[in-house]
Amino acid sequence: MTSETILYIIIAGVISLTLALFMYGYKTKYSQSLRWTFGLLRFITFFSLLLLLINPKFRSETYSIEKPKLPVLVDNSASIKELKQTDQASAFISEIRNNKELNEKFDILLFSFGNEFNEMDSLSFAEKNSNLSKALEATNNLFKNQTAPTIIVTDGNQTLGRDYEFVSATYKNAVYPVILGDSTKYIDLKIEQLNTNRYAFLKNKFPVEVILVYNGESPVTSQFTIKQGNATVYSEMVNFSEINNSKTLNFTLPANQVGLQKYTAELVALQDEKNTNNNYKQFAVEVIDQATNVLIVSDLTHPDIGVLKKSITANEQRTVSILKPNEAISKLNDYQLIILYQPDRTFSQVYKEIDRLKKNTLTFTGSETDWNFLNTAQEQFKKETSLQTEEVTALLNPNYGTFAMEDVGFSEFPPLSTTFGDLTIEASHEVLLNQTVDGFETGYPLAATIEYNGLRSAIWDGEGFWKWRAQSFLKTDTFQEFDSFMGKLVQYLASNKRRSRLEVTNETFYYNNNPIKISAQYFDKNYVFDSRAALNIMVVDRDSEKQTVFPMLLKNNFYEVDVNNLPAGEYTYTVSVSDEEISRSGSFTILDFNVEQQFLNANISKLNRVAEQTSGVAFFPSETEKIVESLLTNENYQAIQKREQKTVPLIDWKYLLALIVITLSAEWFIRKYNGLI
Repeated sequence: MTSETILYIIIAGVISLTLALFMYGYKTKYSQSLRWTFGLLRFITFFSLLLLLINPKFRSETYSIEKPKLPVLVDNSASIKELKQTDQASAFISEIRNNKELNEKFDILLFSFGNEFNEMDSLSFAEKNSNLSKALEATNNLFKNQTAPTIIVTDGNQTLGRDYEFVSATYKNAVYPVILGDSTKYIDLKIEQLNTNRYAFLKNKFPVEVILVYNGESPVTSQFTIKQGNATVYSEMVNFSEINNSKTLNFTLPANQVGLQKYTAELVALQDEKNTNNNYKQFAVEVIDQATNVLIVSDLTHPDIGVLKKSITANEQRTVSILKPNEAISKLNDYQLIILYQPDRTFSQVYKEIDRLKKNTLTFTGSETDWNFLNTAQEQFKKETSLQTEEVTALLNPNYGTFAMEDVGFSEFPPLSTTFGDLTIEASHEVLLNQTVDGFETGYPLAATIEYNGLRSAIWDGEGFWKWRAQSFLKTDTFQEFDSFMGKLVQYLASNKRRSRLEVTNETFYYNNNPIKISAQYFDKNYVFDSRAALNIMVVDRDSEKQTVFPMLLKNNFYEVDVNNLPAGEYTYTVSVSDEEISRSGSFTILDFNVEQQFLNANISKLNRVAEQTSGVAFFPSETEKIVESLLTNENYQAIQKREQKTVPLIDWKYLLALIVITLSAEWFIRKYNGLI
């Protein structure tokens, strides 16, 4: 409270006292006792009202003791079960959770991780992947400004995410790995990695790269084969030794038949091998007889063009060519989709040929676009522009229903550059991305798809989307989300196939350690996306004929289901709409590959390095007492006394209002009792 406020309170007291004395001490007809009573009550009333007008502020302080946090991260992946460490892990967690001294010193928090990072409820040791980097990053964000030594109970074998040793370099607290598994080295041959294309073209050959690894001391010889059904399509003898303990094989296989072709790679096991699960690996290639050919026409050199090519060809079913306008005129009929990047008057003959051949187009405009030419070269959209440019950002239209689209973070992407002006679309269209400036929607589209005279086209008003792909990678560590978005747009535009009321999208094959997602869109009779429908998918195992029904969940502008719990095998499915006689059927294959079965030992050396660079110590589950002692005796982990200071205005003190009501009421009752009213 300031000295100025104290002065106001004193003045308020003097004024209240003066008024009370004037009213009941000067020429009053009341008795002596009533004068004192009324004077005191009126003084309290006046003084309280003036205090409310002054509204002085008081400071209050509260003290609390905050214990240091002790997050315990438990690896819930199947590799723990494969290494027969589930009992050790469960026993260790129980001891830590129930240790009285640790609970007195620390606030113990339990988490589990596999594919995702979650608060620990129960442990199944059945997760198909282990993402240690995600667990460390999430924990670091949760406790970045707190003292939180971290226990991580794991075998150190990561199958998903960034290198956790690299992530731990920026970890703010000490990490104490509890190593599940032993350091015994066993003789082992394994297929470390197998790389191939997802698609191949008929009558062509597709490349295969295989990395084979040997753990052992004595020289050994084995045979590597690839079989398709019972037929061996590739075979090679491989030699290993303690020094030459890895081999990389590169070869090609023929694509002689259209459709899904399944293969099994095998590295013949040694006689004394303990783990033979990592000697086999299934893979598949879908053989197609034609590709979707896309042409980019541009007279400019711009990073957007490179990003377009990268994103479109991320799907191997598509090819991309880049030509200048004068080179493209005679070749337009070889392509299913023509992308026009920032057209100007050099595109004049290109537009005439596109109109003659009835080709689908995707037009990108920006600061170098000649809108005077473009407004006359086509009839689908117009823009009255000036010579000024502006920065615009994007916002996904949640009601977009032409094809299934997820929000990949458009509102967080860097702004695009375009010419200042109002874009109007004069043909039947649907806005995909709304244009925003400084966080406010302008009411104009940034991107929209158009259906006009039986053709499909799109307008994208903004250059610099190469930064979007880079930003997407920084956010997710992969280009997949952005490439999938661009791929869906290209897939829609490259086809003139008439939409049905129920559209279903799925891959022909999946690996069972990855998400197995099937999506669908349902439209009403006016071809407007219906978010109120109830969609179900019935999946049938071709071998056992077992039927399983899953509900499909609404997600933005489409329905989706993840059937990751299905075992490996071949399946057919039928997607149906409740109360409607509409359904779509298809098939998919789940390939058996359990990456968590590939390990023989814990990665002790890596976990030791993580502990060292974070100033922690690595332990085994049998050393629980040492871990507890290390944590209890470390002087860096002390409880902190926190002081919280609050400034409370008097007007928030409700008792003062109650006091005013009581004094006024008391004065009224006394007057009434004495017959003065």
